Amino acid sequence: MDGSRERLERKLKDWEDGELADFTARQPERKAAYKTASGLDLKRVYTSLDSPEASQSEIGLPGQYPFTRGPYPTMYRGRLWTMRQIAGFGTAADTNERFKYLLAQGTTGLSTDFDMPTLMGYDSDHPMSLGEVGREGAAVDTLADMEALFDGIDLTAISVSMTINPTAWILMAMYIAVAENRGYDLNHLSGTIQNDILKEYTAQKEWIYPPKPSMRIVRDTIIYGARNMARYNAVNISGYHISEAGATSLQEAAFTMCNAIAYVEEVVKAGVAVDDFAPRLSYYFVSQADFFEEVAKFRAVRRVYAKIMKQRFGAQKLESMRLRFHCQTAAATLTKPQHQVNLMRTAYQALAAVLGGAQSLHTNGLDEAFAIPTEEAMRLALRTQQVIADETNVTSVIDPLGGSYYVEALTDEMEKQIFAIIDKVDGMGGTIKAIEQGWFQKEIADSAYDEALKKASGEKPVIGVNKYVEDGPSPRVEVHPHDPDTEARQIAALRKVRAERDNEKLAGLLTQLKAVAADESQNIMPITIELVRAGATMGDIVETLREIWGTYRETPVI
Repeated sequence: MDGSRERLERKLKDWEDGELADFTARQPERKAAYKTASGLDLKRVYTSLDSPEASQSEIGLPGQYPFTRGPYPTMYRGRLWTMRQIAGFGTAADTNERFKYLLAQGTTGLSTDFDMPTLMGYDSDHPMSLGEVGREGAAVDTLADMEALFDGIDLTAISVSMTINPTAWILMAMYIAVAENRGYDLNHLSGTIQNDILKEYTAQKEWIYPPKPSMRIVRDTIIYGARNMARYNAVNISGYHISEAGATSLQEAAFTMCNAIAYVEEVVKAGVAVDDFAPRLSYYFVSQADFFEEVAKFRAVRRVYAKIMKQRFGAQKLESMRLRFHCQTAAATLTKPQHQVNLMRTAYQALAAVLGGAQSLHTNGLDEAFAIPTEEAMRLALRTQQVIADETNVTSVIDPLGGSYYVEALTDEMEKQIFAIIDKVDGMGGTIKAIEQGWFQKEIADSAYDEALKKASGEKPVIGVNKYVEDGPSPRVEVHPHDPDTEARQIAALRKVRAERDNEKLAGLLTQLKAVAADESQNIMPITIELVRAGATMGDIVETLREIWGTYRETPVI
């Protein structure tokens, strides 16, 4: 045994048996045991004894495999993260106004929320859409809506993210058509379409078709993007929604990696080399309340991903092993009581994302527990990011927590536990099999239930809810108003498109869509682009494919 290590072990034991034992006999610690939010055991203090495996090659340097310290050599010294405040409500034109407000306030990326009918592939005049048009996001039925959404915005000058999943490929087709109509080179577009259907089956529960055809759609978008859009990410593999459904941070990271493995396998199976598409895979995580666990999670998941891509899939390019991620502060932590405290919650979560090396960040508005955030709430949320970037000086040093005994030990433990979960899923036959068996769903449900019990009992403090609760009525909160005329305005625009399009041409294209859908060797993107150009609605395309692929019903998990 190394002499210095032996001396440190002896010194630590003497401290525990002597000074520490005497002190705790007089003043006991507040808890019998300390754990991270994911349930990992925490020691009282960390020393160099706790990171024997964390060699210099594992911790590494920024921009070098396995990217523990960041995906790029200069990180924020070269370029700050993209400040991407999400927006979406009413008609596309309404959301366009919010985009322009945010751009004027200094946001450096756009992120779009869509309403429930758009997410689920129903036209705004469908009976299922009644009361939901434009309420939770922007309503988009046709290419005309997409044109209105980005009216007056140079799509080659700003990165655009679109949060949508079961109908993502249709929105991607509309976005491409808008860009081509303006004469843009598609290789100059940057951004992402979320398009992560697997986490829908496990967490968010927004799907249309069964897993197999849904995976085919994701495969086709990834391949089309890789071949035609050099800077665009055709999928944004998301742990955020897994976390918001109740998963722990450890489960969020591990389940996201399981989904990533399934997508890579699907595209490779189609005959595409991993290095031809992997550089354009992107990721989306949450930043939760346990500050150091979140920093360690981001560092660990970069390392896990690098090893998966190199060792499991044989990637040769560093770009294929480099995990880049967008991050959002945790909506599930926001409270209605004492809602102003949400500003502090969001600030610390945002700081953890930055110290963990995020490439893009959304900070939640303090009023999001009530409704879509107001302009004032969005401005304050953006200012939170700007204060971190411009006033704290944390961007001056790359991975400033690297080398911390605690952070490195926690990073090692997170990596170990993530791989253990991946191994378990592999043993079940892979991600799709585990979804069909309800394993992910049950794991998330159990974690959510355990969290609810901890909050109910007060074991997990929530300021203003179960600790430091204030009596009396809460202060009045100004919330974003929903325009009751939204639905009528949107339906009028939809019917105008239907009246002006060539329905005979459209019918022929829908017949071609069926043929493409029936032939798995064909890519669904080109025909979808033709359809949206011809005035096809979201519902036209979705319902045509529903005739072929059917729908999916989940087996409930008890």
